Amino acid sequence: MVSVLGRLAGLSALRHGPGRAVTPRRTAVCSPSGAVLPKPKKTPFGLVRIALVVMPFLYVGTQISKNFAALLEEHDIFVPEDDDDDD
Repeated sequence: MVSVLGRLAGLSALRHGPGRAVTPRRTAVCSPSGAVLPKPKKTPFGLVRIALVVMPFLYVGTQISKNFAALLEEHDIFVPEDDDDDD
């Protein structure tokens, strides 16, 4: 979206006159005066945070799969056969 706004700003600068040069600006890394901004803060993303996100979704997915398998078996849509070929 930033690039789209930059392009629109560039097009409006072109309309002001043929002598104006369009200079690309990257406002994500520099301030309006042109100074380079400091690096953004990094939030450590440890294994604990990953586990706090992944584990509940794994549990919910397991419960949905288990309930759906029970529903299929209840309606005889998919019932595994007990083939004893161990003669």
